[in-house]
Amino acid sequence: MPLRIAPSLASAPMPYLSRVIADLEAAGADSIHFDVEDGSFTPVMTLGTKIIADLRPLTRLPFDVHLMMVNPEWILPELAAYGANRISVHYEACPYPRRVLRQIVSLGAQAGLAFNPATPIPDLSYLTPYLSFIVVLTTEPEMPDCPFLPEVLKKVREGKQAAGQGRCEWVVDGGVTAENISQIQKVGADTVVVGRAVFKEGKITENMAALRAAA
Repeated sequence: MPLRIAPSLASAPMPYLSRVIADLEAAGADSIHFDVEDGSFTPVMTLGTKIIADLRPLTRLPFDVHLMMVNPEWILPELAAYGANRISVHYEACPYPRRVLRQIVSLGAQAGLAFNPATPIPDLSYLTPYLSFIVVLTTEPEMPDCPFLPEVLKKVREGKQAAGQGRCEWVVDGGVTAENISQIQKVGADTVVVGRAVFKEGKITENMAALRAAA
C-alpha cells in the first residue's frame, strides 16, 4: 500500500486555510492533520477546536487531531462533535491510556497514542481493543529548526514486530521531507505527517508530487 500523507495545518498559511484545504484535496492528501497544543505539555499554544469546526464543512478528507496536552479527556467530546475522525493523545500525558483511548472510541473516532522521541514504546498489547494507530515523533516538539532524528525510526521497525502492535497503523511525524521519506517508508511506516515540506514557497501541488515521487 502506498505511503499515506497527512499534511499538517500547523505549517499552513493561516489566512488562507479554506484555499489550502481545497489545494490539499486536489493534490491527493490522504487526511488533514491538526496539532492542538496547550502551552503546558508543549512550550506554545497552537490550533484550537474552533478551526476544526470551521473547516469541517469544506472537505470530506479525514481530520486527524494530535493532542499535545495534559489531561486531554475534557476536550475529546468537543473534538468528536466537531468532526474529528482520528484523535491521538500522548503516552507521556496519560497515566491511564486505556481509559482515554476507550473514551475516544466511544465517541466514534479512531484512537491513537503518540510518543516523543525520548520515550521508549512499551508493551501495548493491553490497549489492543481500542488502539488503532501509533504516532512516533521524529523531532523534539517546538524546538527551533528542529532536526529530523533518524535514530527514532527503529521504534517503527521494532514496534511492527511486537505482539499486538503490528496490526496498528504506524505514523511518523516530524521533519519529514522528500529527502528522508523513502527512509521512513523502508522501516514500515504507513503514514507520514508533513508540515513545512508541503507548504514551502506556497507550492502545495508541486511539493506533494515531489513527496509522492520520493516515497
